[in-house]
Amino acid sequence: MKNLVAFPVLGFALVVQTAVLSRMPLLSGTADLVLLILVAWALQAQVQSAWQWAALAGLMTAFVSGLPPYVPVVGYLLVVGLARFFLRQIWQAPLLALFSVTFFATLLMHLVTFSGLFLSGTLLPVEEVLSVITLPGIFLNLLFILPVHAIIRDLALWVYPVEDFE
Repeated sequence: MKNLVAFPVLGFALVVQTAVLSRMPLLSGTADLVLLILVAWALQAQVQSAWQWAALAGLMTAFVSGLPPYVPVVGYLLVVGLARFFLRQIWQAPLLALFSVTFFATLLMHLVTFSGLFLSGTLLPVEEVLSVITLPGIFLNLLFILPVHAIIRDLALWVYPVEDFE
């Protein structure tokens, strides 16, 4: 029952990402709200459904994007794996983990996207992709991660109350 909250949260995030954030690029890079929600959700210690959220987010994103369908699914699953790894390793510094995972998750997602496009026959210049899409995307994701984290932390405490966690 606790996993059902993922449908409206990720659905709303996907709508905001495709309708609003995609219209506000910095150079050609945009913020990835779904990625930020997955990072913030996976970094909550009490959360037990991060993998399910990643799979659902990947499927929903694959449905609305023009990427090969495996790209968002694989990318978001790798992002959650990275976040869970950081949660186990850097648990004493949650803010450091939050910014580190956001930085590396954005790079990882762009690498998976670039690789998926390359495998499908789309050739893009690496230098231009890095300077015009990836770096502005990293900046925007780092800018938006704190408010997203605050909202997702409250959601995680609502879905997984402290008495259920202990």
